[in-house]
Amino acid sequence: MAQFNETTLNELVGRILGDLGGAVSVPLVRIGDALGLYKTLREIGPVSADGLADAAGCAHRYVREWLSAQVASGYVHHERGQFSLTPEQALIFAEPDSPANLVGAFDTAAAMVENQPKVQAAFKTGRGVAWGEQANCMFCAVARLFRPGYVNALVQEWLPALDGVVDKLKAGATVADVGCGHGTSTILMAQAFPKSRFTGYDFHPASIAAATAHARAHGLTNLQFEVGRAQDFAGGDFDLITCFDCLHDMGDPAAAAAHIRKALKNDGTWMVVEPMAGDTLEDNINPVGRLYYSASTMICVPTSLAQETGLALGAQAGEKRLAEVIRSGGFTRVRRAAQSPLNMVLEAA
Repeated sequence: MAQFNETTLNELVGRILGDLGGAVSVPLVRIGDALGLYKTLREIGPVSADGLADAAGCAHRYVREWLSAQVASGYVHHERGQFSLTPEQALIFAEPDSPANLVGAFDTAAAMVENQPKVQAAFKTGRGVAWGEQANCMFCAVARLFRPGYVNALVQEWLPALDGVVDKLKAGATVADVGCGHGTSTILMAQAFPKSRFTGYDFHPASIAAATAHARAHGLTNLQFEVGRAQDFAGGDFDLITCFDCLHDMGDPAAAAAHIRKALKNDGTWMVVEPMAGDTLEDNINPVGRLYYSASTMICVPTSLAQETGLALGAQAGEKRLAEVIRSGGFTRVRRAAQSPLNMVLEAA
């Protein structure tokens, strides 16, 4: 056995124990969310364990153990036999529209575990795992992961950061949301700008079906959803084209950039929202980089490798590499217009 530094070893073991505690919390958080335990605790807490169980319609013994795990994780507050959520804990676990809500990240982690056999096999073959072949809950999980950021920043901060775009949207513009997934971003824009017309495109038919159902539930009439790939979707003469957290997933993002350039009006704008990342590995050694590199290994790279040329930019491609791809499509100006802890917003024209 090679010599080792005991202090360094103990520090690493401590860090890994913390990681394992988070990993085994994934099913517990999802249970708490699915059964309404967090929501109920926010509404009636402070409350006893049995009181929470009764209010949520759950078995006492399970809820007592669940609460103990939540307190040990720091996810629930405990004092003198009473349980509650602090305002900060509620923002993360019990407020769906909170910018800090992270329940979708736990759903995504569970989907990544379910995805392991397929991705593990791809490590040996070098082939991809198509988006439609990934874990059953992957699509909903990813949509839920990004939703809080879109709800709190898209209309309020990101669109206003683009040159002249909001004025066009208020007056009545034509917009394509490419790679729209379940349509969260498209619906938010359509609600905010009723005079504009929106079309959401995605290459995954099941996601388009879900997006269409969501739009119908909101009673919106100024948008539609169509199955289409980024490099050859139908339609043109758009004032604005958006891509939310999907350019790096594409098999041929350069071809997508070229098609998007052709589909825009001469004075049109392309808004590219991508995961926050620096341009080097060293820049991304931080909690956000850790999250995105892992998700990229299990989701983004396999998705890209299953398509066309399979460029596989990865979720941490960085602004420099993304700008190169965007410019390859014929765009002459690319700038970072806005950012958040999890995303960067690039404007191309």
